[in-house]
Amino acid sequence: MRIGILTYHFPPEPAFIPGSLAEELAARGHEVRVLTGFPDYPGGHVYPGWRQRWRHETRGRGLTVRRVPRYRTGDAGVRGRMASWLSFAGSAALVGRRYFADVDVLYVHQPPAAAFASAALLRLLGRVPAVLHVPDVWAEAGPDGTDDGRWAARVRAAMTRSYRAATAIAVTAPSLRDAVIAVGTDADRVRVVLNWTDERIFRPGPAGPAARRLVRRDERCVVMYAGTIGARQGLETAIRAAAAVGKTMDLVLVGSGADERRVRGLAAELRADNVRFVERRSPLDMPELYAAADYQLVMLRDLPALRSSVPGKLQAALSSGAPVVASAGGDTAALVERARAGLSCPPEDWASLADRFWLAAHIPPPERAEMGRRGREAYLRDMSLPAGVDRIERLLREAAADPSRDVSRERDSHIA
Repeated sequence: MRIGILTYHFPPEPAFIPGSLAEELAARGHEVRVLTGFPDYPGGHVYPGWRQRWRHETRGRGLTVRRVPRYRTGDAGVRGRMASWLSFAGSAALVGRRYFADVDVLYVHQPPAAAFASAALLRLLGRVPAVLHVPDVWAEAGPDGTDDGRWAARVRAAMTRSYRAATAIAVTAPSLRDAVIAVGTDADRVRVVLNWTDERIFRPGPAGPAARRLVRRDERCVVMYAGTIGARQGLETAIRAAAAVGKTMDLVLVGSGADERRVRGLAAELRADNVRFVERRSPLDMPELYAAADYQLVMLRDLPALRSSVPGKLQAALSSGAPVVASAGGDTAALVERARAGLSCPPEDWASLADRFWLAAHIPPPERAEMGRRGREAYLRDMSLPAGVDRIERLLREAAADPSRDVSRERDSHIA
């Protein structure tokens, strides 16, 4: 097939899903054309060595990437983001009509940032069938935490127009399916396609001596959190839980973020000697650190928007064969429980998490290894790169063959 891909972010930005999908589809023999912007995430400024211009195109075997300018000032507020999103929509519409004119099907990776561009292109390319891949839905508040009703309404309206114009929609979590249907989308056109991780990095392996020295100080159970220490994670809950169980286990936090100072301060205030902090490490180091710990901790706060969110660290842990302790609700907890890959408890409940920490420490090592094996098996079956691309490729083929076809007839019932 000739496949067009519209995505707001693309490598070298940390946009692993659209990047790996484009490479895999090209490797499978399709002609893939990507339309995206110039790399600027997360700082909001174009990467060194890059210059925005209209005619920038790179070609590889079966893969062409066309980049278009978008307005960037580094401003993370509502006005700055709105300007960037709308300018990308204008650039994509101007170039995309001709660039995608003869594709068989259009794939759109659509977080809220791509809403205006996808709505414009789907209107211009009305005869081209389209598959939307929705990793998130728009929350009521603006992107910087402000409650801007006009901003929210405009993004919501653009996303809803895209949902209704698409031939099929893939969502990254079961609860997202309900959210997309709730805005008036035909349920028969919506499928669940769980995200995958970078399997070149995250896979089972042994822990070297250096990793063990960094993570462990004795033979007690180690629960490790690896990732951002921010407002969405609510790691204060984990600090209180670890302090409550004392020498039963160690909590090791690897990473940094806006809330790091507050989380460190709470650990000091509670005299939680079993809590240790490790500076952010390269992703290449993480599999060994995973192997040196006994469990990986997945944390999400109790917020409505996060109940349909599956953080990427869950896929990374499962792919690595690491058992999981999940302090989260919604889809994240459901996936852990369904796979029998670890323990879960309600979010922002330190007493329940302390109970899970105690239980985790008393589970024998062979049973922990079995949790990790089941998690890896579930990942390979439902979340891996081949499984995810198979499902998206099937949607693309169905859409290209007949845009009016009811794509629900061959639904993957075990995850939909």
